[in-house]
Amino acid sequence: MSRTRVLAHARLRTAVLAALLAPLAACSSSTSPGTSDAKGTPGAADRPVTVTVTPTGDRVPAGKPVRVTAAGGSLTAVTVTDGKNRRLAGKVAADGRSWVSDRKAAPGATYAVTAATRTKGGTARTTRAAFTTAPADRVNKVDWRPGTGSTVGVAQPISLAFDHPVRNRAEVEKQLKITTSNGTEGSWGWIRDWSGRDRVDWRPRTYWKPGTKVTLNAELNGTDSGAAGGWFVRDYTSTFTIGSRQIVKVDLDSHQLTLVRDGRTVRRIPVSGGTPGGDKRSWRGTAVLMAKEGTINMNSETVGLADAYNKMVDYSMRLTWSGMYAHAAPWNARYFGNANRSSGCIGMSDANAAWFYGQVRPGDPFEMTGKDTKGVVEPGNGFGAWNLSWAEWRQKSALR
Repeated sequence: MSRTRVLAHARLRTAVLAALLAPLAACSSSTSPGTSDAKGTPGAADRPVTVTVTPTGDRVPAGKPVRVTAAGGSLTAVTVTDGKNRRLAGKVAADGRSWVSDRKAAPGATYAVTAATRTKGGTARTTRAAFTTAPADRVNKVDWRPGTGSTVGVAQPISLAFDHPVRNRAEVEKQLKITTSNGTEGSWGWIRDWSGRDRVDWRPRTYWKPGTKVTLNAELNGTDSGAAGGWFVRDYTSTFTIGSRQIVKVDLDSHQLTLVRDGRTVRRIPVSGGTPGGDKRSWRGTAVLMAKEGTINMNSETVGLADAYNKMVDYSMRLTWSGMYAHAAPWNARYFGNANRSSGCIGMSDANAAWFYGQVRPGDPFEMTGKDTKGVVEPGNGFGAWNLSWAEWRQKSALR
C-alpha cells in the first residue's frame, strides 16, 4: 500500500471515531457550583448542613437551655430527650436556622439530640449528638400545699416552702404556673415561713369561687436556687377543687363562733378565747384552717408557756404554726360564751367541737376580731396572707 493510501485510511478512521463520540459528549454536562442537574446529581447546594449543639461534652454545667443551630441549610425538626425519655420542648425559628428549648437542662442528666435538616438543594438528613450535665452539688426540695385531689375552702392559698434558701426568686417564680377553670386573678408572694424557711404563696385577689378547679405546675427541674440553695431536680404538680363558701367568724369580745355557709348562718357556738393581758391572748385577723389533726397532745412548753398545760385534746383544728387551734376544751366549760380563759386557742364543748369538726375543711377562713389580742396573724404564721391588702400582697412577688 502506498504511503498516500495509508494516510488517507488513517484520516478516515479518525473522522469515523469522532463522529461516533460526538453524541456521547452531547449527553453530559459539568455541574456548576451551587447547582444540580435534572437527575439530582449532588452539587454544592446538597452539601451536608453544619449542625451545632450547645452545650456539648460531658459533665457540662446545667441550668441553661439547649441550643441547636444550622449553617448551609435549615432545621426542620429537633428532638431533645433525657435518659428517662422526657422531652425538652422547643420550636424551630421561622428562618430555620435555630432551635432553643423551653426548659433548661437539668443537673445529672444525659441528653440525646436529634436534628432533622434540609440542604439548600432539598436533601433531608439527620444529625445526632449527645451531652451530659454535671450532677447537683446540693438539691433543694419543696413542701407544697394543698395536696393533689383535695377539696379545700375558699381561703386556701397555694404554698411552696423550700428546704434551702432561694436567691433566684424571679427565676423560680417564672417556673410556677397556675391554671384555674374560671380565670381567677391572683399573685405569688414571697414570705418567710414560721420555721424560718423561704416560702412562696399564691392567693386569689378575693376568696375563691366555689367549684373552681385549680392546677399548679411547678416546672422547677433544672432551675438553680442561687447562692448555696442548690438545684431543683424535679417538677411538682397538684390539682385541687374549691368547696363550698364557708366562713367562720369568731368574736372574741362576745365569745361567740359563727359558721356561715353560702351566706347563711348555720350555727352559733359559745367559745372561750385566749386569756387577756399576757402571752396567752389569741390572735386576730384572718387565719386559715390548716389541718384537722384529731386528738393530739398539747404541751405548753412547745409554745413558750412553760408548764401551763400538757394534755390530750380532742377535735384539734390547727389555725397557725405558732400553736393556735380551735378544739374541744371541756375543762373550760364555765367560760364558754362568758369569758376568755384559754391559753390562746378557741375552746368549745365536746359536743359542739365534734359537730364543728365534721363541718369545716382545710382552707376555710377564720375571721377573728377582739380588742385584747396578740396582734394580726402574720403571712408566714400559717396562711395569714389575707391580712394584707391586695396591693401589699402583689408587691411581694419577685416579678413586680
